[in-house]
Amino acid sequence: MTVHLVGAGPGDPDLLTVRAANLVRQADAVVYDRLVDQAVIELAPPWAELICVGKTPGAPSPSQDEINAILIDRGRRFEHVVRLKGGDPFVFGRGGEEASALRAAGVDTEIVPGVTSAVAAPAAAGIPVTLRGVSSGFTVVTAHQDPSSDRWLNWDALAQAGTTLVILMGAARTEQIADRLRAGGMASSTPVAVISAATTPRQQIDRTDLAGLRHLRVASPATIVVGAVAAADVLALSELSASGALTSLGAAP
Repeated sequence: MTVHLVGAGPGDPDLLTVRAANLVRQADAVVYDRLVDQAVIELAPPWAELICVGKTPGAPSPSQDEINAILIDRGRRFEHVVRLKGGDPFVFGRGGEEASALRAAGVDTEIVPGVTSAVAAPAAAGIPVTLRGVSSGFTVVTAHQDPSSDRWLNWDALAQAGTTLVILMGAARTEQIADRLRAGGMASSTPVAVISAATTPRQQIDRTDLAGLRHLRVASPATIVVGAVAAADVLALSELSASGALTSLGAAP
């Protein structure tokens, strides 16, 4: 008896890993989040119990303790339980909490990595989170907590890091994000790209700068990319790099 904590990827069901698809096909129970594509859920066999535990903003949703209890109960009663989580289960998916709860209850647990939207969303928009001569690293943070608070994140340090900043779960807090980064010293002209519903037919890409982000209406789920690479289109760059077009992003010709 095993509970598999499975990453379902960034949205497109074709980006599900082979391991994840095989586990869903043999599951006795599938406990899934709201953003998991229906095509992935439909891979489950007809006898599988399907349990939605997704959290909807502004609507009643199961607490984490309730989700843990469901996983422990099914893990004790069924041979194969799949916990489907958007992206990767250990990237802001509370997978660590669920794994700890399961193991404390004596339930065998397996972690199945998934494609995280932190890199898949920018890639789907043609944005490399690292680019030689432009950005030598990237940082992934969540804006689920109000950026106006320094309780968990040092936004001044993020503003001054000089690398790509990828912000998840920030659709409702674009104004606070922009204000906090500018207050930390990041230039108002810093390029920003917002990718909504990445890798799905509803994908939308908005390009602006840090000043414009403050006024941008963003639909959830969204991935916010801040930094010089946010102005990039990798296809255009690959065509123009020989003529020195990368200089517009700060790279050496």
